[in-house]
Amino acid sequence: MAFTLRQLQFFLAAAEQESVSRAAKALSISQSSVTEAIKALEADLGVALFERKAHGLEITNAGHQFLRHARKIRDDVSDARRAFDAGPETRTGEIRLGVTALVAGYGLSDALARFRRSYPAVTVAAIEDTGDYLEHLLIGGEIDVAFLITSNLHNRHALQVESIAVSAMRLWLPLGHPFVSREAVTLDEVAAEPLIMLSVEEIEESTSGLITSLGARPNVAFRTRSVEAVRSLVATGMGLAILPDLIYRPWSLEGDRIEIRDVSGDLPTVQVGLAWRRGAPLGDITRDFIRLAQASFRAAP
Repeated sequence: MAFTLRQLQFFLAAAEQESVSRAAKALSISQSSVTEAIKALEADLGVALFERKAHGLEITNAGHQFLRHARKIRDDVSDARRAFDAGPETRTGEIRLGVTALVAGYGLSDALARFRRSYPAVTVAAIEDTGDYLEHLLIGGEIDVAFLITSNLHNRHALQVESIAVSAMRLWLPLGHPFVSREAVTLDEVAAEPLIMLSVEEIEESTSGLITSLGARPNVAFRTRSVEAVRSLVATGMGLAILPDLIYRPWSLEGDRIEIRDVSGDLPTVQVGLAWRRGAPLGDITRDFIRLAQASFRAAP
């Protein structure tokens, strides 16, 4: 029996919410309906899409692969319906967008895809740069809105900021590492391990500060500005990393597993948000872009 769009919708909600109960709440249906739909979908595909954990759902490698197909099917169906709308959107204009490297992989592609479907005639001019430079562009009126780490803003008084998510910092480690058997690891134990440093958005400074506060010197095995490089290096056992949950994915590009564990102690959090110049008039198209982007970033797995 072929799977249905309804089952696909329930699977997407469960994957995005990482919980049957939260998915059911988001869809305004019963938890049993979500559970039954996922079981039927797994039976139809012949694979396990989730691992059931005490704290919720964890997507499997097969589920991770199917997720990309499911999103494409959902978007294709939306596009097919839009093709027969009586009044297709014809408004024109331009959105000038800024985004930092760390946030670029967290919901941005879905936000842009949703916006293009709603406003196919509107141009989006995007730039990726550091948070400091994007603040400068916002204040100078050179871009309309930016997605960035709002916990690091230097000109908050000049910007209107809306938080999207707060992300905890946790330890990334390879499958098979001795720490995998632990629920939490102490910062002292992490300090003795080789570390992969992500040199963007003050992440390295934050991690180094945590280690040096113990009177130790960070044992840096490798520095990189690429999140994908961090995933690959951690997954192959070159070192560990302390990074925000928002960029965590359980698989490297090579298909190797990456585990995460809590680090005991008072670790900083990372706040992701949208920012635009305080007092600047926002047009309807820009407001719609912000609304769609908020939904996309909050739904990002």
